[in-house]
Amino acid sequence: MKNITVSIHEELYRKARVRASELDTSVSAVVREFLSRFAGEETDYDRRKRLERETLDSIDTFRGSNRLTRDEAHDRDALR
Repeated sequence: MKNITVSIHEELYRKARVRASELDTSVSAVVREFLSRFAGEETDYDRRKRLERETLDSIDTFRGSNRLTRDEAHDRDALR
């Protein structure tokens, strides 16, 4: 386990100690829980990779023959 040093105002530390005491825990435990949640949050990259996987998984079948012809692709009525 790593130790970290955080500088905060004395009044904030006092309030945090009181609040932690009310919750029957310690300031260290509260900070550890916060950092666990913070580090565990999904990053933008992870979210995009997850969405990509979900999208690819949702595609049942794909065939090249399902594509529009060149004429259909350029005809505005074909896309409606």
